[in-house]
Amino acid sequence: MKRVTGKLEGEFHQEMLAIYDRCAKIGFRPVLLRRFVLLKGGVAAARALLEQPGTTGLERLQQHGMAAISMEALILDPRYELLFTAQERKLATTLLAARTASRSRGRLNAVADRT
Repeated sequence: MKRVTGKLEGEFHQEMLAIYDRCAKIGFRPVLLRRFVLLKGGVAAARALLEQPGTTGLERLQQHGMAAISMEALILDPRYELLFTAQERKLATTLLAARTASRSRGRLNAVADRT
């Protein structure tokens, strides 16, 4: 089991680093994400950032219709289910849903203001 988890952690780490590269293609460079991943490893960085309050890269990605490449989406990837607790996965789900809902409300308010 430990060997499987170690391999998964390595794959997750690489996927977390790849988020930075994908974001850079749209002109967004999540430096804090990259720094945390390099210093702590992908899984530990994801846990730390998941609990950190404030504006997230998720909002920026959603502005570009790219929430599917977010850290939160990666945490929810079934391949990495063994790496995170049910509570961590629930928080990632909640953050994805909350950001999507607030973005939708913003659009609805903008449309209402124009009428």
